[in-house]
Amino acid sequence: MSVTPILLVHICAGSLGLLSGATAITFRKGSHGHVLAGKVFVLSMLTMAAGAVYLAIVRHQPNNLGGGILTFYLIGTAWLTARRCDGETSRLDWIGLLIPLTLGILTWISGVEKMRAPGPPQDGVPAGMHFFMGSVALLAATGDIRMLVGSGVLGTKRIARHLWRMCFGLFIAAGSFFLGPSNRPLRLLSSLGLGRHLSPAIFNTGLYLFLSILPLILLIFWLIRVRFGNAYKKTSSYRTEQGRTAFGEQSLPG
Repeated sequence: MSVTPILLVHICAGSLGLLSGATAITFRKGSHGHVLAGKVFVLSMLTMAAGAVYLAIVRHQPNNLGGGILTFYLIGTAWLTARRCDGETSRLDWIGLLIPLTLGILTWISGVEKMRAPGPPQDGVPAGMHFFMGSVALLAATGDIRMLVGSGVLGTKRIARHLWRMCFGLFIAAGSFFLGPSNRPLRLLSSLGLGRHLSPAIFNTGLYLFLSILPLILLIFWLIRVRFGNAYKKTSSYRTEQGRTAFGEQSLPG
């Protein structure tokens, strides 16, 4: 397969996105390192997604087209969520809502068609994956509707919206890199002549599967931590205030 400049930019941006995304996750949220790695992640992921959309159009690959558009949308809206203040929305959000809504419906239709078609899918993508990705797109659309109807998202909900969209965009990139049809790790290492000098463990499919789903594991971890961590802090703060009030009342003279 010939390596065009767009493909090279797409691969390099995706690789940088995976590295910067992993780096951003390791830093404390809101720290200088997290913010810097996050900026690199957003820029590289948007570049990667734009390259994927272009290549999918040129090569007539509808699955990659949908994945590229969804990734661009998720990363873009996650970035906007972090940049905005609590409750802030714009007319652009109503236009952006059409992206996941359209993708979700079309992806579900494609999944139903694959279920009804005899034999295995020609593109190698099972119908279940279409239902999964379509459901995620519709979930994102539902979140947009709730945000717009409720006049924005506040506090913990805004953080959760930012986190899950960033992590799922990273999941799409990781799955494409490690488990894509071209199997980029194997191809890249082999093309550089490093395959025969490296441990066979690096070429383990199980390792690639773990690295692909790792963003989903981190997504669940951070959502639970944000949701329940803040709830615990609020409960502890409330109990502390109640205790102070009760103590004050008891100390008042009769």
